[in-house]
Formats: sequence, C-alpha cells, structure tokens
Amino acid sequence: MAIPAPDASQRETSPGPSVLTQVLAGITVSLAMVPESLAFTFVAGVSPIVGLHAAALMGLCTAVLGAQPGVISGAAGATAVVFAPLVASHGPEYLFAAVALAGAIQAVAGALRLGKFIRLVPQPCMIGFVNGLAIVIGSAQINSFAGLADAALYTQVALTALTMALIKLIPNLSFVPKQIPAPLLAIASVGTLVQVTGIATKTVGDVAAVAGSLPAFHIPKVPVTFETWATIFPFATSVAAVGLIETLLTQQLVDDVTERRTSTHKECIAQGAANLVNGFFGAMGGCAMIGQSMINVQAGGRTRVSGLTCAMAIASYVTFGAGFIERVPIAALAGTMLCLVLDIFDWTSFARIRKIPKTDATVLVMVTGVTVVTNLAVAVFAGVVLSALGYAYKSSQRIEARRTSVPIKTDSIEHRTVYEISGPLFFGSVGSFLEQLDPRMEGNDRVVLDFASSKVWDSSALVAIDDVADKFRNCGKVVTLRHLSPDCAALLRKAGDLVEVNLEEDPEYPVAADYDDEELETLTDHAAHGTHVSLEDWERSALQRQYTTPAGFRVLVDKVEDGPAI
Repeated sequence: MAIPAPDASQRETSPGPSVLTQVLAGITVSLAMVPESLAFTFVAGVSPIVGLHAAALMGLCTAVLGAQPGVISGAAGATAVVFAPLVASHGPEYLFAAVALAGAIQAVAGALRLGKFIRLVPQPCMIGFVNGLAIVIGSAQINSFAGLADAALYTQVALTALTMALIKLIPNLSFVPKQIPAPLLAIASVGTLVQVTGIATKTVGDVAAVAGSLPAFHIPKVPVTFETWATIFPFATSVAAVGLIETLLTQQLVDDVTERRTSTHKECIAQGAANLVNGFFGAMGGCAMIGQSMINVQAGGRTRVSGLTCAMAIASYVTFGAGFIERVPIAALAGTMLCLVLDIFDWTSFARIRKIPKTDATVLVMVTGVTVVTNLAVAVFAGVVLSALGYAYKSSQRIEARRTSVPIKTDSIEHRTVYEISGPLFFGSVGSFLEQLDPRMEGNDRVVLDFASSKVWDSSALVAIDDVADKFRNCGKVVTLRHLSPDCAALLRKAGDLVEVNLEEDPEYPVAADYDDEELETLTDHAAHGTHVSLEDWERSALQRQYTTPAGFRVLVDKVEDGPAI
C-alpha cells in the first residue's frame, strides 16, 4: 500500500489522538459520503433520503459496536448493485425486509466466529481487492464529468485539479494546524471560492435534494409467507456475504495502517446489528466503505468519536444542514476521492507481477478485473479458489519415495526395502505417490514405508496407503508403516478397516506403535515362560490395541513385567 505506517519512534513518542482531530476527521468523511450515498440510491432505485438514512444509521451503529473504530460504514455500492433487481421487481418494502434478514445472517456469522476465515484470503487477493476498488472509485468520480461540455467541463476539471493540489500542498504548510485534515480544508477552500466568485459548477444539490427528516421505526410491509422468504433470501445472503467480505477486508487494511489488530467476529456482529436497524428504520443498509475508511484514518480518525461525528453530521445535513451541504461543489468531493485513489492503489503491483510466482500474479490481476466487472464477493471467492488450486498443485509435486535396501539384522543376508516418503500426502499427490511404488518390481519380501519426512493430510491419503498395502500383500510382501506423527496415526486409527497394516514405532515418537506377528509371539512366549521384559508406555499402548480383551491385556503385561529378568 502507498499509505506509510508510522515508525517505532513515532509510535512511542506521539501523543494520543485529540478529540478535535477526531471530530474534524468525522466531518471530512461525512462530506465525502453524501454524494456517494446519493449516487448509490440511484443504483438501487430508491429515494435519495433512504441512502442518507442508511449512511447515518450504519455509521452510528458500527461506530458504537464495531471492533475497529477507524472503519466507516454506510450505504455501499457493492450492496446497492445486489438489491437493484429486487427493488425493480418488488419495491422498496421488500428491500427493507431483505436488509433486515441480511443483518440477521451477518450477526449469526459473527456469533459463530466465521470472520476468522478472512485470514484465508491471500495477499494477492488483498492487493487485487484494493486495486479493483480504487479503479471503481476512480471511475465513479470520472462519471461526475458526464454530461458536461465546453466551459462547464473545463470548470469542473479545474476545480477538481485545484482540490487535489490543495490536498497535497496543505500538509507541507507550517502555518496550518496539523489537527485540520487537508481534505476538509481543501473542500472548504474550493467551496468558499465557488460561493464568493459565483463560479457556475455542479453541486451536491444538483445531484439530489438532501433535506428530509430523521429515520423512524418502520416494519417492512411485506406478507409473511413462504413466497416472501423465498424471494428475499437469495438477495439477503448475497448482500450478507458481499458486505462481510468488503467489511473484513477493509478492517484488515485499517488494522495494518493503525497497527492495531481487532476482532473479526465483533465487526461481523456490528455489521449485522447495523443492517437489522436499517431494515426496521426504512433504510437500504450497507457495509464498510474502503474509501471513506481510508479518508478517516488518513485524517487522523482513530477512535469512535470520528465515526459518531460522521453519522451525526450526515443526520444534521438531512434535518437542518441541507442548505449548506447542497452548495458543496461536486468537483471538490471528486478531487478528494481521486487523491484517495492515488494513495490506495498499489502502484508497485506492476513491478511485483514480474517477480512473484505466476499463480499469484494471475490472482492479483484476476481479482482486480473481476472486482471492477462484477462484484467483490465473486472476485475474492475466485481469487481464493485459484490460490488454493495453485497451492495444491505445487504441493502435489513435492511427494517423493526414495528406495533403499537394508539388512534385516546386522549379520543377516536377508534384506528389506525401505521407502522414505517425503512431502505432503493428500488428494493432490496420491497419484504421484502410487506411481512411485510398484510392488511387481519389488524383490524383497519385507517393505517399510517410512513417513518421517511426510504427513498424511486426508482420507484420500489413507485410501492410497490402503491400496499400496493391498498391492504389496497380493505380491506376497509384508508391509509396515514407520515414523508416523501423532495426527497421522490418529487418522489411521480413525480409518478403521480402510488401513490393514502393521505400524512400527519410532522410539522418539511413541504414538502409533503396533507389533507385527513375530514380535507379539515373542512377548507371549516371555509371558508363558515367566521371563521379565521392561515395557515402554508406547509398548503397553500397542499391546492393548492388539490384545483381545482388557483383562487378557493386563494378565499378559503382568506376566511379562513381573517374571524373572532375562
């Protein structure tokens, strides 16, 4: 990311965030949220006031309940796109019901702590997600120039460029208090310039009217029937998934910037509660917004004060501040968002693609493109699946069976074959594993499969071991497993009749030892003759698994250990 984190010395000496900084950060974010919230209402096909109510309610609930105070939630485009067909076919009341159901699903996901699975999203997916959203945000700002021509277009471009220049210049001015966010001062400066000079340019009021009232409790007016549930459920689950993915990825990004790791399940529950409130207050719901969240943390927003200020500011715009907010130039807000795009887009991606593995490069490009063309959920799922397939393929190439022939005893001419298995044994590598073991070409009667450098991962591996054992037995060979780790041994014991082989124990790993018939007969002879043999704990365990009854096992152990020493 292009957003630098403070170094260790700064973290130790810098004071905590001031209340003034948090309040100003919240006001800055609120100004950036208004035009996007209005635009997303057009996408969803609902009244503009519904989007502003959603921004205020989402921001308020998540500021109070969320795990990461730096994350700003509101009416998001990712959820608006999903809801648009539902509104077009059934109306806004079905939208409110679906939002409430989506909130319930998200709250349940949080209670089940499913948010932890966001850790499975690889780094190329994260970079692709950020780059894709940067392109989407940038494209939305470019669309603000649509329909303009001649002087109106030149004025819009000039004001946007002026805003961007001020945002980059203000932090370098020593006489400007550091508590004032550069974007807020830039928006105020450009807005003042437009009002004083009378420049004709597009404003928030030209997009939609902002004036309205505070949201009120409203039960969705939909029939409580199976048909209704069947209609809203697919939309609710899609929005719940899209919203949580975007929220959790934004949370991870803000965690990295603020250097503070926060709870994923708590953030899921906060998002669910916020959407539940939206559904019963006639709002369109939403999720975390990466653009506004990054504006917040860049402006110094680190506590819940900034999120609360943002929510209350939007509510004030709706109730009594409409005359003010409707005069803000769209060019100033577009310039702020374009500066954000330049900051969050990972420009090192172009150089990184040539250095990272091809699979990772493909994932990065694919997630970026799919985010732009479809939606975030599809992009992330596709990226995770492709990364998993790439990892499975690479791991499958690491399995190897090295063959050595060793004497059974020091002075014996009889040999046994030891196959040293290395690499992970799982569904992707069993084919190569089976190809490297050919019982028909084996000359020794005893065969040992040594798993000291391997690990059995799944049931496919157990079936492969069983197949190998059967093939060697059919060729008249005796098969033994050696050096299995505790979890591998547990898998073998759980397999029941899948694996019918003897297990030899590595003395350093006493977890899954079984005696072969010869060793068991030797111990039984010792017991019959009353000779004493010292048993290790793992030997006791092995005998207990193979002897017929617990009582018989205890008698055998007592006879072996209590007899005269040999």
